[in-house]
Amino acid sequence: MTVPAILKNLRLPVIGSPLFIISGPELVIAQCKAGIVGSFPALNARPQAMLDEWLHRITEELSAHNRANPDRPAAPFAVNQIVHKSNDRLESDLETCAKWQVPIVITSLGAREDLNTAVHGWGGITLHDVIDDRFARKAIEKGADGLIAVAAGAGGHAGRLSPFAIVQEIRQWFDGPLALSGSIATGDAVLAAQAMGADFGYIGSPFIATTEANADQAYKDGIVAGRASDIVYSNLFTGVHGNYLRASIVAAGMDPDALPEGDLKTMDFGGGNGSKPKAWRDIWGSGQGIGAVTEIETVALRVDRLEREYRAARARLAL
Repeated sequence: MTVPAILKNLRLPVIGSPLFIISGPELVIAQCKAGIVGSFPALNARPQAMLDEWLHRITEELSAHNRANPDRPAAPFAVNQIVHKSNDRLESDLETCAKWQVPIVITSLGAREDLNTAVHGWGGITLHDVIDDRFARKAIEKGADGLIAVAAGAGGHAGRLSPFAIVQEIRQWFDGPLALSGSIATGDAVLAAQAMGADFGYIGSPFIATTEANADQAYKDGIVAGRASDIVYSNLFTGVHGNYLRASIVAAGMDPDALPEGDLKTMDFGGGNGSKPKAWRDIWGSGQGIGAVTEIETVALRVDRLEREYRAARARLAL
């Protein structure tokens, strides 16, 4: 399997997934300093001009870290771009990313050849998230460098397929960089993802319960208290199926077991197809792996824990 140079030599084979509203410079910088890829959605920087400020800060702080720690450089960072037509900021955000030569761009909800070409033009790479093999093939045909297989159990927008199924189908024809998303919350799960054929574990929900995450305290507490059975799969809130914390749906005055269907035609990442509660402000996204998250801690401590678990799992298997 071929992995681009920029994704080699990470402390752990982990990419921190972009978390809408929650991922900001503090979280991304902490993840990168801890040795894993940190990422954030471009849309988190509001207004649009703030994206320039964020990229300036992230670039400068990571450069300073690398100068002070030549033996332990930071991992690269990534910016997530929503390619769907509902995102009227895409072109402006891409121009800002070009200015700062963002090393990794993660694309979601649409694959565009011109976007991939633009990123390659400044020396970056693109990873596209997909929920099945058909979308994976389209993404690579349009020039994406790698894939993020979003399997059942992933937080936020998630697919329905078993991680075994989606990874084995993609690996029948694609040998480039592949990350796996879906309930990965421990170092053991990262190693399991690699055993299946993925290169990286794609981890989101555990980082909500960190001190650097821009999440309400109740949200962080909900991640710690939650179990897999507390996750509800619905397309009501954005028009695309996703996984959400049951408690947040109840708190919004809705029955999580009797939610109406959403409408893809009215996709809105700030609202919920006319529903008063907003994803992701009021309705909290979460993956099914949160049962492994038992406390709120710093990113550094969480990555330390992941590394211990990963190495212990390798030792058990004598790898």
